[in-house]
Amino acid sequence: MSVHEQRITFDDGASTVLERWGDSGPNLLCVHGMTSSRRDWVRLATRLAGGFRVYGYDQRGHGDAAGVRGPMTLERSVRDLQEVAAAVGGPIDAIVGHSWGGAVAILAGLRVPARAVIAIDPLIHTTGNWDRDYVDDMQPVFERSGADRERIVREGFAGLNPLDVDGKVHALNAMSIETLRRIGSENEADSGGIDLRDRMVDYPLPLYLALADPAESIVAADDIDFIRRRGGSNVTIRVFAGEDHCLHRSAFEEFARSVEAALG
Repeated sequence: MSVHEQRITFDDGASTVLERWGDSGPNLLCVHGMTSSRRDWVRLATRLAGGFRVYGYDQRGHGDAAGVRGPMTLERSVRDLQEVAAAVGGPIDAIVGHSWGGAVAILAGLRVPARAVIAIDPLIHTTGNWDRDYVDDMQPVFERSGADRERIVREGFAGLNPLDVDGKVHALNAMSIETLRRIGSENEADSGGIDLRDRMVDYPLPLYLALADPAESIVAADDIDFIRRRGGSNVTIRVFAGEDHCLHRSAFEEFARSVEAALG
């Protein structure tokens, strides 16, 4: 499987790295969640090699874009994806996103010409305490640096596939906890929190929501009910019983088969 990297500079001067796996087939544009990076998609890209060209990029504050301090608003992140899609330079068969990246993918699907959107346990509606839900658990990692940080990351994610562990190391190597805090504070300040529900009413293109077990998912039961009632005929929801928020890692084989089916 061939791999190609290029640096992308956004319209505000911030830059990132776009990586492509594969040389032929339809284009899949993937966007990772918080504390991950473009390397989150290596296993999926390997699985789809030969049939698709899979693209991934580092969101602001993550991976090789760790030095970008802002803005961290959802609107800015969607604009970033639009600019990355333009750099891909061809039609997008599907936008794939996880968690925070799932929110970006859902909104970008309304702006970027794409055939479909696949959102993995996406951040649809924030209702709780941001630090408690998304920041506090990562504090022990961000208190370390260098080789000590890499050690604690590898130990903490030792149960994952080695490619996924390497991806977490890449994502967190130079990341600052301020990225997580700013994603929360800037979105709370700008819009009173994140709520995508109204934007998902009668969603205009095929949207596959791959959700974690209700006990592990960040998508509330009330929000699932809303989407089932108001999302329209283009929306498909599948709940992966017993699987956690990062089901594209923990349930990779089953998840990958479902993606292949969604992509036809």
